[in-house]
Amino acid sequence: MLNELLSQEQLKLLRTLIADSSNIVLCCHQNADGDALGSMLGWGEVLRQMGKDPLMVVPDQYPDYLHWLPNTEKVVRYDKRKDYVDTVLKIADLVFCLDFNTLSRTNEMEEALQHTEAKIVLIDHHLDPDVPACLTISYPKMSSTSELVFRIAWQLGLFPELGKHFAISVYTGMMTDTGGFTFNSNDPAIFFVISQLLTKHINKDKIYRNVYHNYSVHRLRMVGFVLFNRLVVDEQNHAAYYTLSKDDQQQFHFIKGDAEGLVNMPLQIKGLKLSISLREDTEKPDTIWVSLRSVDQMPCNILAERFFNGGGHLNASGGRLNCSLAEAVEVVKQAIQASATLC
Repeated sequence: MLNELLSQEQLKLLRTLIADSSNIVLCCHQNADGDALGSMLGWGEVLRQMGKDPLMVVPDQYPDYLHWLPNTEKVVRYDKRKDYVDTVLKIADLVFCLDFNTLSRTNEMEEALQHTEAKIVLIDHHLDPDVPACLTISYPKMSSTSELVFRIAWQLGLFPELGKHFAISVYTGMMTDTGGFTFNSNDPAIFFVISQLLTKHINKDKIYRNVYHNYSVHRLRMVGFVLFNRLVVDEQNHAAYYTLSKDDQQQFHFIKGDAEGLVNMPLQIKGLKLSISLREDTEKPDTIWVSLRSVDQMPCNILAERFFNGGGHLNASGGRLNCSLAEAVEVVKQAIQASATLC
């Protein structure tokens, strides 16, 4: 069985907030990944089971390999319908923020969220949350926000009534945020959750294929190109990094999501502890997106905070640099040198 996450006071407050609200908005972070989208879609199912009809909003485009998820046709993109979402946020009673710890991670939605008069509930698993919420459900040690959504639904006693759409979304979020249950997934409770999701007759093998075997031939060729031509390995410091320039992305017809999982591949090298990806933004000048992955006790979140204006988890973090790709490489070299002192 599962330990209860919420106190009775928190559970009562959550029920009251939902019951008293007519206009509910759900949102997640920009560049939504499987956990962001999965937790939002899953929580939408919970609220519909409670008789509500929430608006689900993403700040911008999310990867093609997630478009098969149930109810994505109901998701509204803020960058496409800004005026509509701004109007809804002005009259909203309640906003659920899922899978982000600070409003800046919603990019252009940040201002609208700052000025909404709606009450805010945060459901998240990132460190140091600072979202101005009346109820903060934050568990950084949890595998994913999707697992949190499951456990809240379980504690609310709603799981028996929830169906396949809920289970698919939550499983996808848990699977993607643990790299197919290869990291941050040693808690036995995770596999109890999976066992319960399987009772909803989901096909976990098909879900895996839909996410990880759903790329274009261009993406596959890009991976080979990056690993052969762009990967730099620092054996002395047990680290590696690679770059993905605008020209590289254009050459391989890059679309959002094509870089997913690529940063994990250098960790297949024997003895490697740290992998860093630098991807040049194709639209914003001097903007470099940084992804970091590590193993064991190498704290890539500390490196993300110290060098890349970011943060995250012990073994999976991200950030952003406002500079050229060549300058970003120099920052990476500094970060790798510093990593030698961290574990």
